[in-house]
Amino acid sequence: MNNPRTFLLVALFALVYLLYSQWQIDYNPQVAIPATAPTNVTDPPASISSGVPTAADIPQAVPSATETAKTPTATEQKATVNPVIVTTDLLRVEIDPLGGSVVRADLLAYPLQPNQPERVRLLDSDPAHYFVAQSGLVSKTSPAPNHETILTSAAQSYDLAAGQNRLEVPLTWSDPSGVSVTKTFIFERGSYVIEQQQRIDNQSAVAWTGNAYRLLQRVPLIIDHSGIKGYTNTERYSFIGAAWYSPEDKFQKLAFDKFSKDPINRSVSGGWIAMLQHYFFAAWIPPVGETDQFSSSETTGGGANRYRMLSQSPAMSIEPGKDQTFSARLYVGPKLQSTLDDVAPGLSKTADYGMFTVISEPLHWLLSMYHWLTGNWGFAIILLVLTIKALFFKLSEAQYRSMAKMRKMQPRVAALKDRYGDDRAKLNQAMMDLYKKEKINPLGGCLPMLVQIPVFLGLYWVLLESVELRQAPFILWIHNLTAPDPYYVLPILNAATMLATQFLTPMTGMDPLQAKMMKFMPLIFSVMFAFFPAGLVLYWTVNGALGLLQQWIITKRIEGGDKGLVPVKAK
Repeated sequence: MNNPRTFLLVALFALVYLLYSQWQIDYNPQVAIPATAPTNVTDPPASISSGVPTAADIPQAVPSATETAKTPTATEQKATVNPVIVTTDLLRVEIDPLGGSVVRADLLAYPLQPNQPERVRLLDSDPAHYFVAQSGLVSKTSPAPNHETILTSAAQSYDLAAGQNRLEVPLTWSDPSGVSVTKTFIFERGSYVIEQQQRIDNQSAVAWTGNAYRLLQRVPLIIDHSGIKGYTNTERYSFIGAAWYSPEDKFQKLAFDKFSKDPINRSVSGGWIAMLQHYFFAAWIPPVGETDQFSSSETTGGGANRYRMLSQSPAMSIEPGKDQTFSARLYVGPKLQSTLDDVAPGLSKTADYGMFTVISEPLHWLLSMYHWLTGNWGFAIILLVLTIKALFFKLSEAQYRSMAKMRKMQPRVAALKDRYGDDRAKLNQAMMDLYKKEKINPLGGCLPMLVQIPVFLGLYWVLLESVELRQAPFILWIHNLTAPDPYYVLPILNAATMLATQFLTPMTGMDPLQAKMMKFMPLIFSVMFAFFPAGLVLYWTVNGALGLLQQWIITKRIEGGDKGLVPVKAK
């Protein structure tokens, strides 16, 4: 950039933004509980209101007192049932016969650490990491199994066999009155969507009336800075909390510290509720066209606050001798942006880029296209740099021409300094007259840098949020583009590029303090980039190297002229 002051301002802006983001992560209580939180809590996972959903949770249908009395306590039932284990090509799921809740889900395609056997566990009934997907039925007048009612399974394990594309896992319950319920989980090959059907067969003498509910309940995510649990530092930058979607309000987030202040309670048709964390999430998706009541609440149980997102269906009445089915879908998996909107509208927004969404989403799409061509996310980043350079080639050319002309004016500027001495006003006026005469725009090189800063920050969020790039290798020593360069090679190369760029950049009009700051910029950025994802530093280094090459060629042509002289070193 031909105005070093502008470069300093832009660089400081980026630095302040990143430091502010870090401060928000470190001091905002919504993100996660400390890594030192107790992990040996012995209390069993608390159910909703230590029993069935309350009237506040499900305003249209509440279990009767007799239903509650017939339901054993969670502690008693936990001792008598074992989970039903379901294994597909993508998921290993444990379904608790106590209510048919999905209490554990391992994502088989995602290791915690590269080349390690342990997989990401998204849902977990362990109190310290409690995150479960529950569901059930409620009724004011009819028998209805909720998420604390024992269901029966014909088998203890189910496996999606080779060549099999669909797997059904039924759990049943019956009441002496003649009402029976079959809760069936349907798994499909290649899918993270679990379809759930609750079929009510009413063979009693009276009509059955009630509602279905679906619930996500979790404690805040524990971030293990040591990496023992597989979490990385980048996890702290991602939003961790609840989210919901409606066609009218679109994608909305609810941070954990907002649950008590701004609870949700509204009717939604064509929406969904979710709990988000870095790279992965779980969501209940009601049927299309069904108007559900969405609500949120916060409770205390198992030694930590628990946050709940609830979706309740409209009431259904089933005449004697008839049967009907409540259905919903449960998504448990990664934030795969290319396919999520096919599951439900707006679901791709769970990959949250915040204020840079308008920039990050096109960048992610372009990177995906280049990855499809190259099969390597590192090369895709390099192609992205080349694309951006091509788009802004003319702007960059104007910038470097202006810088080269200013370098060529250095002897004349030095003469002006000698003439006017410490009279800054006259010196600045004389310099402006000189620039005007030579048709040099001192601010002409600012635009390319200003354009690239938003792109840089947009890519920063793409690398942090895109699960497709998680643990993606490049070449040689870079085995994970979303983790820092382990040997700091890229930060050092970036510093060298910045130093070489400084050599070609005129320091006209800079006071001693600004000159010192410019000299320290390569060191400051190198230290900062040492903790950034390697993919981001790769982008910035390649971008700087190409800019340096373009600047050198243009500077040589302008300063050397037709005589091919070597450019004069700036004073």
